[in-house]
Amino acid sequence: MKPVNAGQVVVRATASHRGRKLSVTPADSPMKRLHYGRILLDGTTPEARFETSGREVGLLCMAGECAVKVNGGEVIALGQYDALYVPRGSAVEVRTSSAVDLVECGAEVEGDYPLQVVRYKDVEQNPSLKFKAGGDATTRELSILLGKNVQAGRIVAGFTRSAPGHWTSWPPHEHTDLLEEMYVYFDMPPPAFGVQLVYTAPEAPEVVTVVRDGDAVLMPAGYHPNVAAPGHSINFVWLMAAHREREDRVFGVVNVQPEFAQRGSGLEASLK
Repeated sequence: MKPVNAGQVVVRATASHRGRKLSVTPADSPMKRLHYGRILLDGTTPEARFETSGREVGLLCMAGECAVKVNGGEVIALGQYDALYVPRGSAVEVRTSSAVDLVECGAEVEGDYPLQVVRYKDVEQNPSLKFKAGGDATTRELSILLGKNVQAGRIVAGFTRSAPGHWTSWPPHEHTDLLEEMYVYFDMPPPAFGVQLVYTAPEAPEVVTVVRDGDAVLMPAGYHPNVAAPGHSINFVWLMAAHREREDRVFGVVNVQPEFAQRGSGLEASLK
């Protein structure tokens, strides 16, 4: 694995604006495929419009509610933890009558895939899309919003919530040959914080950083465990982009750091 450049992979306060803002693209980061943005709307900024161009785009509703139109079609209502897959070459309109927080992920694709709505109530009923993982000090709950339940070329997305003070992404794993990834931390009001590591060589981690609500850490390569502060959870949206379109778009296929590989990856439920 190529070492990670620590100065290029930590992006702070990505949820401190109103409207739509892209915080990570291949043009301004070490990511080869993955785009990340945030759409934050309320009474003062109730709508946002954009074009997907050559990218497939996923919209994850992390709080609030909104109405989305794609290419002027029917209104699609999204509530908390619902998601929407938007094909490349689409015009998107997002409106809210209250407030909404959307995480936007995207990647350039060559194929055409259909517009798809993911309802969180359906995710909750599927034990391979929502499940608990970990042990005594590594308990967390994963929700896969854009995974095998969606036809797509490259993007995979969902979120993880830890038990207070616990580690996640444990045992340490990496999937550099298949996917690049990033974490965006959410629902961690002050004084909550976590510590994120990213490393290609265990004896010399390239990244050891405190993370708070709205921060993002990019993982173009490397193992990436993290830990929550005692009494608080570390919660993060994880966004991935496959290197080879469709062929590498898998979740749960990882290489566990050999020293910790005795008990598997903790992600086995997603493969059922």
